[in-house]
Amino acid sequence: MSDLGRGLMMMGLVMLALGGSIWLFSRLGLPLGSLPGDVVIRHSNYTLYLPISTAILLSLMLTLVVNVFLRR
Repeated sequence: MSDLGRGLMMMGLVMLALGGSIWLFSRLGLPLGSLPGDVVIRHSNYTLYLPISTAILLSLMLTLVVNVFLRR
């Protein structure tokens, strides 16, 4: 049961770090979701949004955070 608690705490810390970094990036003028490489296709009856650059950046940040926390 202690492994479950530890895992939940780690996920909470990861979410806190991710939320803090998104907030920090938006304060620095780097709005996630409208980076170069994010694709938006608008037609008359639908809009297709593919945040490719944002997904890559968030993936790299999450990988770094997880690697820092999992090293003992």
